[in-house]
Amino acid sequence: MKNFTIYLILFFFLLVSKVVGQETFESEAKRIANKIEKITKEEKETLKQEVEAVNVQLSEGKITQEQADKRKKELAEARAVIIEEKVTQAQNELNDLVQKKVDGKIKEDSSKVYMIRWKDIKHHKDSIRSEKRTTSQFVFAMGLNNMLADGKLQDSNYSFIGSHFYEWGFTYNSRLMKNDNLLHAKYGLSLMYNNIRPTNNRSFVVDGDQTNLVENQINLNESRFRNVYLVAPVHLEFDFTRPIEKNGKTYFKTHKSFRFGIGGYAGINVKSKQILKFEEEDLKYKTTIKGDYNVNNFIYGLSSYIGYRELSLYFKYDLNPLFQDNLVKENNISLGLRVDLN
Repeated sequence: MKNFTIYLILFFFLLVSKVVGQETFESEAKRIANKIEKITKEEKETLKQEVEAVNVQLSEGKITQEQADKRKKELAEARAVIIEEKVTQAQNELNDLVQKKVDGKIKEDSSKVYMIRWKDIKHHKDSIRSEKRTTSQFVFAMGLNNMLADGKLQDSNYSFIGSHFYEWGFTYNSRLMKNDNLLHAKYGLSLMYNNIRPTNNRSFVVDGDQTNLVENQINLNESRFRNVYLVAPVHLEFDFTRPIEKNGKTYFKTHKSFRFGIGGYAGINVKSKQILKFEEEDLKYKTTIKGDYNVNNFIYGLSSYIGYRELSLYFKYDLNPLFQDNLVKENNISLGLRVDLN
């Protein structure tokens, strides 16, 4: 348990650092994109005013139609050159940003990003907007995976650290009450990858309706059993993000404070396979064996998460056993970290 705690803490700080770095990069890139958009809009508006002035001169008879057309063309060409020059400068900023990201120097610009953010907030105090009542997120989760039998963790049969799970998918998050931000319905579609690694040089062998762990005659470098599921997760989420009150209006946001979700999932088994790696006479072999392995075709279970902003501690437990008719009923259990990105 001590090793698991150390592993989880290290994984947590690694993931947080990556999320923060990504947020800094995306914020700066968004600022440059907004700058380009602003340049285009401002120059087009200026051109529009200049053209209107030409039209006034034409209507007053001060210039001919031919002179007006010529003048409009000259103005358009001049503004196009100005737009190109300013946008090129902004694109150079973006190129530098990408290069810094590649070189791992993006954190050096974090103070600049935060100053820009503060400047934007200071000059656009009235730009607060509520999120839509239903938002969407990309979800990614990973962590440790194992089996439970009669309430006991089967860490003697499966490697505690070596067994792991992955999950990614998309969810919708709907605020249930019009004027309250606490309760949300969270639902979507995900792919789950559950991996277990048998211990003591064993692998799974099918014997009729039983799937047993059997010791191999050759020394295995790796023995891994993977099941892939397509599932529909549904959670009731409690979001403690406070609404923003301004000018008599209430603005709702999500994923800005502590969150807690409880619910479950149901789906189907997409694929089961066993991966074996070994060496023989200085040659390395990798064998992938696909089959049903008497695995249940359907999966359903309970899941919950608790966290702050985008990052959560994530738990899930299959209510039905992994194998359909095995004498010992083993249920998959997972614990890890989850990221929900709006």
